[in-house]
Amino acid sequence: MNIHEFQAKQILAKYGVTTLRNAVASSPDEAAQAVQQLGGSGPWVVKAQIHAGGRGKAGGVKLVKSANEARDFAKSILGKPLVTHQTGPQGRVVHRVIVEEGCKIARELYLGLTLDRATSLVTVIASSEGGVEIEEVAEKSPEKILREPINPVVGLQAFQARKLGKALGIPAASLGKLAKFLSGLYEAYLATDAALVEINPLVLTEGGDLIALDAKMGFDDNALFRHADVREMRDPNEEDPREQQAQEHDLSYIALEGTIGCMVNGAGLAMATMDIVKYAGAEPANFLDVGGGASAEKVAAAFRIILADPSVKAVFINIFGGIMRCDVLATGVVTAAKEMKLTVPVVVRMEGTNVKEGKQILADSGLNIITASDMMDGAKKVVAASKAA
Repeated sequence: MNIHEFQAKQILAKYGVTTLRNAVASSPDEAAQAVQQLGGSGPWVVKAQIHAGGRGKAGGVKLVKSANEARDFAKSILGKPLVTHQTGPQGRVVHRVIVEEGCKIARELYLGLTLDRATSLVTVIASSEGGVEIEEVAEKSPEKILREPINPVVGLQAFQARKLGKALGIPAASLGKLAKFLSGLYEAYLATDAALVEINPLVLTEGGDLIALDAKMGFDDNALFRHADVREMRDPNEEDPREQQAQEHDLSYIALEGTIGCMVNGAGLAMATMDIVKYAGAEPANFLDVGGGASAEKVAAAFRIILADPSVKAVFINIFGGIMRCDVLATGVVTAAKEMKLTVPVVVRMEGTNVKEGKQILADSGLNIITASDMMDGAKKVVAASKAA
């Protein structure tokens, strides 16, 4: 689960991470009031709040010098889609803006915390190239990416912060501030079961302070039951409706950009299915794992979610029935297909428990369902069917 910038800053501030004073607005008048509330001589920054990077380049961030300018800019973006390189061509509708006081920036850096799967350690990722996409820096200048793994037994040590600070070229007088900043960041990461904490940019001010000018946090969905306060920060407007529906039915679903809808039981088999669809010449439209003990109702819900995607040209159902019985799957598929008036070809490959009964249910359904003998046969048939549709 991801949250907005202003929410991430609220969390981080509780752990001593330095942020600028700000206010959130959901209307042009509230944006103007926020400037007045923050006070000072300006300038102030108004930033669109969506779950996507690249807001500045897309026109979602503006420096303003008065309350009227804040009102006018907020009016120009609120309620309208903002298109960035991470949103896709449809963009994300802006429902809120954050109004923040300005600061005098000397340098922009990058700082992040995430789990390094190679070492199984929470790792600090830092770079002197802040304010730009870190993926771009990693691709073009990998030598500018610094990594510092944290031993979970002793935690983040002051010498590690000093080591990173010197490598980043932070003045000696500010190294203690970096240690405090990093310590708060690490504490917040652990306490909230975060999957990612990203500060981009981390700014070094002309006065030698270190401030989180932007903040991003993502959380481990499996740990959200421990964090009611974080769960309340979920913004349904920022989530794919299909993924929300999948969560309601306890389905693992991730929307992708291909044309082959995939329904599989088991994450490993689901990944293999997506690979073989790609190998056969098409792209998967989704990752969908119905789980081991799915009911017919759950299978029907999964099928409805797949068919609700207008980009799906064909569906590949690949089931190995262990706990998941093939007759239960077939019943769910037939129920959903008849309910939604199936218009795309469906290829089914089933093996395992009650496979004969499952195939008989599909055969008796009267639906145009193509059967496959194995995974490769199914992948080839579904790709061919999608191109002929």
